[in-house]
Amino acid sequence: MKALTDVLKESSQLVLETGQWILAQSSQFTSSDIMYKGTNDLVSFVDQQAEAKLKQGLSAIFPEAAFIAEETSSNYEEVGEGYYWVIDPLDGTTNFLHKLPVFAVSVGLILNKQPILGLIYEPNRDELFTAVKGHGAHLNGKPIQVSPEDSLSKSLLATGFPYYDFSYQDRYLDLLKELMRSSHGLRRMGAAAIDLAYTACGRFEGFFEANLKPWDVAAGKIIIEEAGGMVTNFSGGQDVIFTGEIIGAGPIFSEFLGTLQSKWFD
Repeated sequence: MKALTDVLKESSQLVLETGQWILAQSSQFTSSDIMYKGTNDLVSFVDQQAEAKLKQGLSAIFPEAAFIAEETSSNYEEVGEGYYWVIDPLDGTTNFLHKLPVFAVSVGLILNKQPILGLIYEPNRDELFTAVKGHGAHLNGKPIQVSPEDSLSKSLLATGFPYYDFSYQDRYLDLLKELMRSSHGLRRMGAAAIDLAYTACGRFEGFFEANLKPWDVAAGKIIIEEAGGMVTNFSGGQDVIFTGEIIGAGPIFSEFLGTLQSKWFD
């Protein structure tokens, strides 16, 4: 079996090519190309073709892995042990469709339901974030670390807003009120992969979001961890990929998690 560092090298080129193809499509895309999977859940031929490109290429690079992919996987709850590629071909689809240049390709490799390799490519800035378990995290080949800031009051945080499941909206708004008072502020980029990558390289001190899917977080989790940060679900457990909850940060993690839990589980 191929070494994971070799898998990363080969898959990096594939992800770069796919991201550049997506970027080229953005200038030609029109509102008539938008399709709906559900309420505020948008998709396009760009997502679908990008996913097909990734699956074909990754199958050749590391055929031992099966796939969990946004546009073709509806039964990920039944995923077992072993290797799986976890793919979001275009994270930030709504941004892309509205020509807001904040979107990314996100590819993770998991083993026994935990990520061991991750790539996030933001083509608008030509930034490729990568990590392999035990080998650190990198941005365009250079090592990255989470922010050294250890105070929540001096931190810039990222999150995502509920957009189709509003059952936890009140708890979420209570938490936002608290974090607005106790931090430098909050940002909502509209692409969880970018939020996670930016946390890994220290642009954000922390990120949290609920109601996410495996392809939203698989790559970002390993990248933050390899950059020296911590990532858990809202209860503090390691099961992040399949619970839909994620909180990640550097030294502020304990204070950040405690603040979240005081509002979320109140």
